[in-house]
Amino acid sequence: MSVSELNTVDMAQVLTYAYELGDMINESTLVSDYLYWKERVQSNPEIQDWVRKLEDKKELFAETQRFGHFHPNFHSAKDEVKAVEDKLDTFEEVIRFKEAEQQLDSLLHQMSETIAFSVSSTIKVPSNNPSPKGGCGGGGSCGCGG
Repeated sequence: MSVSELNTVDMAQVLTYAYELGDMINESTLVSDYLYWKERVQSNPEIQDWVRKLEDKKELFAETQRFGHFHPNFHSAKDEVKAVEDKLDTFEEVIRFKEAEQQLDSLLHQMSETIAFSVSSTIKVPSNNPSPKGGCGGGGSCGCGG
């Protein structure tokens, strides 16, 4: 058996395991909770009204961002987006959905790290964290010293 044939067989097995892992994740309680609360958010007419308001406010804010702080409505547009986001965060469905989303994201990130680090301890694993720890420039595992 040639090296390329051996690699093909190994890759097929890896893909099979990946699909099995995906199936196990999809059958987990974390995914079930996430989908439940997502449906509750999508089926609540009041929440959906606020979601549309948020989209409109974000669109107006995006228009002011072209000029940044120099646009006369920049700060008020930003405050309006924040006010609608704060209102959405008062709904139990939204709170629970965000919690479920964060837990699922955390699980997927941990699994990605486990897989990546089993290949090499220097592989970078992307994250949805807006304030990542470590990494290049942060004195993390890349060894750059920050």
